[in-house]
Amino acid sequence: MWIYEKKLQYPVKVNKCDPRMAKLLLEQYGGADGELAAALRYLNQRYSIPDKVVGLLTDIGTEEFAHLEMIATMVYKLTKDATMEQLKAAGLDDHYAAHDRGLFYQNAGGVPWSATYIQAKGDPIADLYEDIAAEEKARATYQWLIDLTDDVDLQDSLKFLREREVVHSLRFREAVEILKEDRVQKKVY
Repeated sequence: MWIYEKKLQYPVKVNKCDPRMAKLLLEQYGGADGELAAALRYLNQRYSIPDKVVGLLTDIGTEEFAHLEMIATMVYKLTKDATMEQLKAAGLDDHYAAHDRGLFYQNAGGVPWSATYIQAKGDPIADLYEDIAAEEKARATYQWLIDLTDDVDLQDSLKFLREREVVHSLRFREAVEILKEDRVQKKVY
């Protein structure tokens, strides 16, 4: 199903060690509106969606895994040279106590990722509206993360991710219209 190219979808550069920003980025790693939840939501929903749009959910779900990889790279780069004092000051000492510097699916507040973040109603249009909302919430979060850092290289990668959320939202909106149009067409048997 996939061909994995051993490079990030978009380059991730950071200018400085910044554990505080790494902690904030965990929101997009293991938060309710983060990349893991999105990838799993879309790849799960594809089993109950009409063939006309199933490929869209596969494509976007797969891309969300690429975004998850970018976020993980950002967190790693922002913390790899951090001292214990910097980790404590950023509020990552509890994370360190449980996971050292290993990544763990949690949000910025330290709440572990939960399968309850994955919505699947089984109604294609309801699911697509859920997906649009998820993309818009992720877009907003990326904007807020951009606002919280002065690292222009990190901002660049975050802007890329923010714009991909916009594209995904637009594609899901198109899929809703395709399915609505299909509903009103006269069925001849």
